[in-house]
Amino acid sequence: MPRTFVPSRYQPALPSEQVILNERPGPDAIELDVLFVGGGPAGLAGAIALAQLVAEDNERGGGLGEVGIGVLEKGERLGDHCLSGTVVNPRPFRELFPDLHDRDFPFAAPVPGESVYVLTASQAIRVPTPPTMRNHGFYVASLSEMARWLGDQAEKLGVNVFPGFPAASLLADGDRVIGVRTAASGLDREGKPSSGYTPPTDVTAKVTVLAEGTRGLLTQGYLAWQRIDSPNPQVFALGVKELWETRRPLNVVVHTMGWPLPPSVFGGSFMYPLEPNVVALGLVAALDAHDGGLDTHELFQRMKLHPLFRQYLDGGELLEWGAKTIPEGGYYSLPDRRHGDGVVIVGDAAGLVNVPALKGIHYAMQSGIFAARAIFRALKTADTSRSALAEYDRLLGDSYVMRDLYRTRNMRLAFRHGFVRGTIGAGLATLTGGRVPAGRIAMPLDAAVPRTPGNASAFTPDGKLTFSKVDAVFRSGNATRDTIPAHLVTANGIPRDVAEFYARMCPAGVYEWVDGALRINAPNCVDCKATDVLGPRWTPREGGSGPRYKRM
Repeated sequence: MPRTFVPSRYQPALPSEQVILNERPGPDAIELDVLFVGGGPAGLAGAIALAQLVAEDNERGGGLGEVGIGVLEKGERLGDHCLSGTVVNPRPFRELFPDLHDRDFPFAAPVPGESVYVLTASQAIRVPTPPTMRNHGFYVASLSEMARWLGDQAEKLGVNVFPGFPAASLLADGDRVIGVRTAASGLDREGKPSSGYTPPTDVTAKVTVLAEGTRGLLTQGYLAWQRIDSPNPQVFALGVKELWETRRPLNVVVHTMGWPLPPSVFGGSFMYPLEPNVVALGLVAALDAHDGGLDTHELFQRMKLHPLFRQYLDGGELLEWGAKTIPEGGYYSLPDRRHGDGVVIVGDAAGLVNVPALKGIHYAMQSGIFAARAIFRALKTADTSRSALAEYDRLLGDSYVMRDLYRTRNMRLAFRHGFVRGTIGAGLATLTGGRVPAGRIAMPLDAAVPRTPGNASAFTPDGKLTFSKVDAVFRSGNATRDTIPAHLVTANGIPRDVAEFYARMCPAGVYEWVDGALRINAPNCVDCKATDVLGPRWTPREGGSGPRYKRM
């Protein structure tokens, strides 16, 4: 029998004592009424919706008065850390901005058509588009550009947007969340203040909205602190994406299944046009694979050599590269409640992603809008307790968001035992409106899945069509200081098999096995959070670190 290891045995515990601070804010704390932690679509949509409700109330003489609304974003600019395979449902944009037309929104173009293929190493077999993946009436877009546009709209409404401020801890008073403490900046490799040191800032609020996106540290800390569980643990996938300038135009949205992923690994690829000569493409692979040698970045590079993709990429130029994890557990992985005393959880932080439909952005925005409505009502009654903010969960639970997630509740989970069985299960779920397979398909934690060590790869990038991880990180715009302290917390004595597992899993070349020990190249990190799922814990670093995506 081949030797195996279980990643969870080498994963440090969540640093709860650093994440939850039951102490008074400092004397120089910034005081707000509502704080959105995260400048992605969920946080910005929520801030906009709340500002609109407050303005309408004041125009009617409702008496609420001025409400201080803030958005904290860890990237240097809004959108710098936003990445998605963006085919977007415009529904929440229309709800937020009823006086605008679709052409006024930050979309590239309507979906021109779509094709779905099953790939082998040399062929692309076109199959009928599954109902969940039909995109008629939707738009291709850049999530980075969408975030910047939403930020502009928020600021016009008086929202305070603070880029470059990562939230490192929740401030608490008993069981109530009363704000956050940001990460310090200007620390040297040993974590000591250097000449550019800026201390942490406390930001207080009557309601804190956790809109951190996938695998948010504060969200993890809050759920563990309050012992909020879910029927299944959240499971994740890693997506690697590139933007290319091409010589040949693409006039269709492409999705694929099969090669280059092994049959036991759930995932697929996408390719869509942003402009006549700019295409986005990427590969998504689940993080519960038993193969400890699985390298999503390398598989993606190999994928580009397939005739389906190569016909567009040959002679082109790589513009951008990025990576991000995706919460894939769906309905059964949602926290049992997404609210508490002075806090609500929205978007990817709550796991609001419909994997069979390949959609999450409009759910994230819609959850932000529902949070705004519940918070507005709470402010009006001067009651931001857990019972008052339960209105958020009621609005979300009665919405199309939950209906969609419930209808597709077992489709991703059906692939736990491989591609063939998963395809049959997902097909039955589609035909029966989710009633078959019956019940809940149980899933283990990704980190609890045993892994078999993989073999060293013989793949050599050519630097023209395929690229190394180091070259890819350069294309992410990563501008992290080389002297920044390590923000990735690992256990002591990591054995070689596990270290090499981290090295293959990480798309940014952060981990290496050198001289008999694990080496961590922390400045390479693009905050994809993949190792936070399976190994070393990710913690916030100084503002502006990480990638600087332009059109991802």
